[in-house]
Amino acid sequence: MKRQPIPRIALTWLLVAQALVILPHLPHLPLWVVGFWLGCAAWRVQVYRMRANYPNGLAKLALVIAAGVGVWLSRGSLIGLDAGVVLLIAAFVVKLVELKTRRDALVLILLGFFAVATSYLFDASIAAALFSLLPLIALLAALIGLQQSGFADGPWRTLRLAAALLAQALPLMLLLFLLFPRMGPLWSVPLPGGKASTGLSDSMMPGDFVELSQSSELAFRVSFDGPPPPQDQLYWRALTLENFDGTRWSQAWQGHGQPSPEWRKQGPALSYQVIMAPSSQPWLYSLDVAESAAGDVRLMGDFRLERGRPVQESFLYRARSWPQALREPDSSATALRRDLQLPARGNPRTRAWAEQLRSQYAQPAELVQAVLRHFREQPYVYTLRPPATGDERIDGFLFDTRRGFCEHYAGAMTFVLRAAGIPARVVTGYQGGELNPSGDYLLVHQFDAHAWVEYWQPRVGWRSVDPTFQVAPQRIERGLEAALAGEGSFLADSPFSLLRYRGFGFLNGLRLAWDNLNYDWQRWVLGYQGEQQSDILRRWFGNLDSAWFGVILVAVGALLLGLLALFLFKPWRQARDPQLRSFARFERLLLGQGLRRQAGEGPRAFAERAMQVLPEQAANIRAFVDAFERQRYGQGVSSSRELRGHLLRLRRTLPWRWRRLTS
Repeated sequence: MKRQPIPRIALTWLLVAQALVILPHLPHLPLWVVGFWLGCAAWRVQVYRMRANYPNGLAKLALVIAAGVGVWLSRGSLIGLDAGVVLLIAAFVVKLVELKTRRDALVLILLGFFAVATSYLFDASIAAALFSLLPLIALLAALIGLQQSGFADGPWRTLRLAAALLAQALPLMLLLFLLFPRMGPLWSVPLPGGKASTGLSDSMMPGDFVELSQSSELAFRVSFDGPPPPQDQLYWRALTLENFDGTRWSQAWQGHGQPSPEWRKQGPALSYQVIMAPSSQPWLYSLDVAESAAGDVRLMGDFRLERGRPVQESFLYRARSWPQALREPDSSATALRRDLQLPARGNPRTRAWAEQLRSQYAQPAELVQAVLRHFREQPYVYTLRPPATGDERIDGFLFDTRRGFCEHYAGAMTFVLRAAGIPARVVTGYQGGELNPSGDYLLVHQFDAHAWVEYWQPRVGWRSVDPTFQVAPQRIERGLEAALAGEGSFLADSPFSLLRYRGFGFLNGLRLAWDNLNYDWQRWVLGYQGEQQSDILRRWFGNLDSAWFGVILVAVGALLLGLLALFLFKPWRQARDPQLRSFARFERLLLGQGLRRQAGEGPRAFAERAMQVLPEQAANIRAFVDAFERQRYGQGVSSSRELRGHLLRLRRTLPWRWRRLTS
């Protein structure tokens, strides 16, 4: 097999398959890879046309070194997801040039299947899944073309056979998808560049959310068990920021691993399901205060939900929340000191104003309302284009510019409350969501990112307030687009985003319908993991133990394979003539010895050729053919029993391994 040349059909489909495999990788491949592939493909075509030679050892070494240097220069490393995928594609390309034998072609085809699988690490949408069928069919067509059989006598016939083989495998694929036990990943693959695709980071400073508000990327989808709460109650918590260095708010890492805090359930509960986009971070999104039955999800000490490992792919989880829950009515003195921390110096005007408020209002709740009233009554402006505030950022915002985004208001109010002696902290996450009536679920985008404030009172615990609501209530009640309608800055950096044209009914309907299709794909295909699989199987089969479930899986698989075999071999269409059936068995016996009857070759000519190859079985071969011809062509009286007897004697004279093969 090593020395057999590569047929033209196989080479053609390999070139087509390479193009289709590389195409979905283009968004995350450096441009030099495309030029590298075009050069290697042209070289291989010229080799086939005998106008160029195969690369020698030195040339192949140079190609490998060039690919490695290119990966290093474009990715800065040879390790990691980005660099690993580029290396794989480069190897896939280089192998094409030295393609000489069928064995080389098989290696290239297997590399192609693996490269198709890696594309799902970057895009697992339904569109990407449908497109991946094209390179799979092309790779199968190349595999069929290597056989040089009657099934590969033309490119289109080869393509039809490849598509038919893939279609025939679908029932078994569906069975394994539904019933095969789901296992968690053995390792975690970081997202490209280590960046969180959600955009939220574990710290916040003025300007961070302004950049995030220009992104129309999807953060998560959520569906409620029942009608969703009003828009102004949808505060999706992600992180709690308690440390402030004068410029940036960040997490308090000394309490990062603190277990679930003290809280009591009050009021009605909300049940919902979230499908979260990959973020490369462990924190999840939920309404306060949340519980999740997922095995590796827990409630942390600052009331955020956190997973045991980063979310590297779409993650589906269920949660229940109690928005009216009593949260830490008796907090520890250590935690309270952390939520009163401020830099020793800076923002003197804000500190003086906080002292004035403290002297006027004895109760924390009254002081908080005074701050909110200040934001509501003074000429503050909600804008994505705030002016510079100088070194004293909070003083400059509160008393000079009075123009800012949600992080300006949340950070400034938290500073004021702490300076007035009230424990407070910033909460970041998302607010609101767009209802998709087609699927009755909410879409939460990056531009829905938001920051608000929590403050603590004795015996009351943590309470949430939103100073942004006082300045721009339309942001909370109707979303960011409505709040920025006069300014015209909504998605100003994304002129082609369909979200900018939600006022056009037809376009908006198409967008929501397509998103609903993707939502179903996320929920029923990508989200079909252990918990959901167990629930569905319990509804179908009841509480079966693993042993019976294994038996059912094998039985259903055998049934599907049997039906497929019936469809392929169609035994009801086979000749009913007993003589032809006997001769077919005779052909199978000799096929086990490497003798295949050629097209148009008669029984006598086939037997004469077989007797030359198998002289020890010549007498039995001649006896069978003589009996077959007498019966078939009316030259004497014979019977099917006689033919079976000759076949039995021939079979017994063949080596045992061949008798087992052809029995």
